[in-house]
Amino acid sequence: MDAVLQLANVTKEFAGHKAVDGVTLSIPRGTFFSLLGPSGCGKTTTLRLIAGFESATAGEIRLNGERIDDLPPYRRNVNTVFQSYALFPHLTVHGNVAFGLRNGASKANPAADKVRRVLEQLELSGKESRKPAQLSGGEKQRVALARALVLSPEVLLLDEPLSALDPQLRQQVRAELRDLQKKTGVTFLFVTHDQEEALSLSDSLAVMRAGRVEQMGPPQELYRKPRTKFVAAFLGEMNWIGGVGVRPEAIRIARVADATGRKATVDGTAFLGPTAHISTTLEDGTKVKVQIPSSDCPYQAGESVHLCWNAADELRDLT
Repeated sequence: MDAVLQLANVTKEFAGHKAVDGVTLSIPRGTFFSLLGPSGCGKTTTLRLIAGFESATAGEIRLNGERIDDLPPYRRNVNTVFQSYALFPHLTVHGNVAFGLRNGASKANPAADKVRRVLEQLELSGKESRKPAQLSGGEKQRVALARALVLSPEVLLLDEPLSALDPQLRQQVRAELRDLQKKTGVTFLFVTHDQEEALSLSDSLAVMRAGRVEQMGPPQELYRKPRTKFVAAFLGEMNWIGGVGVRPEAIRIARVADATGRKATVDGTAFLGPTAHISTTLEDGTKVKVQIPSSDCPYQAGESVHLCWNAADELRDLT
């Protein structure tokens, strides 16, 4: 797939501190790409550099092969959905969505037709006359998306747009967001610190740490074949046993020893709906977490058990 957006050795310094340190990315056209990492890792600054809200100290940013790092934000064919949605409270849904078109940002099609089509696409038809205060959190997010998509951007930049939603609505809107990207074919660049969001939404993702990209690739590859301990631990729980990493869901637990089992004692269990987490301690004092279906969890604190796992599930040689 051809790359719609490319960053080459992009750096941003603030008072001598490199918030973004030599980031190189190639984002395929028409995909859902995520920047994932903890607070302060540089992911939002990277997004702001692409949008033009910050100027790079060094490096190049290209859109469709053309350099855009010297262009002002209004001349870059990208659009941003902010964490707060930034809707105009005095404007209706229609007014918010049509705002950019009225200000001449796009003249490819009549504004009324574009607004109608995008409102239909985001299932906002019939809500055109409502104001933001009359909308649910999910509806506000769809209005913010509609306002950005109506301008036909090459890349839609999303700065943690789900963080203000409650957990149940967050899962619903997450599914809608993925469907919307597939439906429109627009390239989405999504910034988040939530591992589950990045893994479930993305075609590809880049894990960032201290301004750098630690690893980039499909979610399954990063989860199953992380190159560093940071990536392994950031993309889910990890046990470190005798120099290797093993995911909790890869460990089998039983009361009866098998030939390759390690003896352990159950410290406690946690019921998490469909799954249960069992905390155990090996004979050498190593703490090990096990994840199993909650229906298979008869274990009690203080009980002796045996743990085993397949060699293929061990993560070795991580830096």
